[in-house]
Amino acid sequence: MAGEKKLEAEVLTPEGEVFSGELQMLSTRTSVGEVGILAEHIPMIARLVPAELRLHKSDSEVETYAQGEGWLEVFANRARVLIAEARSPEELDVSELRHRLEEAERSLSEAEEGSAAAEHAERERARSEAFLKIAEGS
Repeated sequence: MAGEKKLEAEVLTPEGEVFSGELQMLSTRTSVGEVGILAEHIPMIARLVPAELRLHKSDSEVETYAQGEGWLEVFANRARVLIAEARSPEELDVSELRHRLEEAERSLSEAEEGSAAAEHAERERARSEAFLKIAEGS
């Protein structure tokens, strides 16, 4: 649409910048549910969980990534996504993700409830499940 307001967005990982530019919308999953960020969204900070990150560049162009844990900050018509990792669906290896999921479930079953090892295994299981879903196109 002509004159449609855009959102400035930036996606960063420890490896560097994944995206920087204007978007119609950014959508992802936070610890409390799905969120869609449009131009002039109210300020917010949210914890991000492993999920699909969607960068809506136009009505017909959407760039997707498997996102790791991280944070979303929205302020002054700018969205900043700071995540542990961002992988395009083409980069994901289904067999490796299935193996990592099995390992995480095994580790979780062997870990003492409430321990750091259990928390780490649970986080790895959540990541592997989310990335596997994206890799399989579900």
